Amino acid sequence: MSTEAQAGKGSHGLNIILLGPPGAGKGTQAARLVEERGMVQLSTGDMLRAAVKADTPLGREARLVMDRGELISDEIVSGLIGEALDRIPLSTGVIFDGYPRTAEQAVSLDRLLAERGRTLDHVIELAVDEDALVDRITGRFSCAQCGAGYHDRHKLPARSGVCDACGSTDFKRRPDDNEDTVRTRMAEYRGKTAPILPIFDARGIVRRVDGMASMEHVAEAISDILGQH
Repeated sequence: MSTEAQAGKGSHGLNIILLGPPGAGKGTQAARLVEERGMVQLSTGDMLRAAVKADTPLGREARLVMDRGELISDEIVSGLIGEALDRIPLSTGVIFDGYPRTAEQAVSLDRLLAERGRTLDHVIELAVDEDALVDRITGRFSCAQCGAGYHDRHKLPARSGVCDACGSTDFKRRPDDNEDTVRTRMAEYRGKTAPILPIFDARGIVRRVDGMASMEHVAEAISDILGQH
């Protein structure tokens, strides 16, 4: 185990919020932290779907709200977070994904952590250039057979029209990987983070990483931040 990994495995695991717009690589970096540091990623969207599928009390409540076409309340989301934290050992670090999204949820997170002997250690934002992100996302495509990923400018198949991994000639693009959708996502992301970033900035726990750098450089930057705890 690396020195950086050991730093995140004290008696109290690190608790972090990982922020970044769609396409910034947040999911990739969260997966690395889960694998390399043994952290647990809490994605509110995944947790909500799981609770509804499992027909838990909160899941049933959420289903009723969604069936009415209403937004899930802060109380339900915070309840899901609290239940998840109760199942995670104090020594295990947690990555919060998609929560908090409002000032009220930020206050709720503080309470949920404090009630369980935890604190919020870092808020890490993967900062991106919007135009460069549009290029990154709109240019990507994948093999329809095996899922291997490619890009119009940065990673074309070695043989034009033939997948390097499986030899298929069938490729696909996500229908929402277009400029209008990407710019709309960016605007939504700014709107969601605007209420919470000043709260954490005031505490001095926000760190920004160049999300347009290579995946390895981003991972190293995040590791440096977490290793300083």
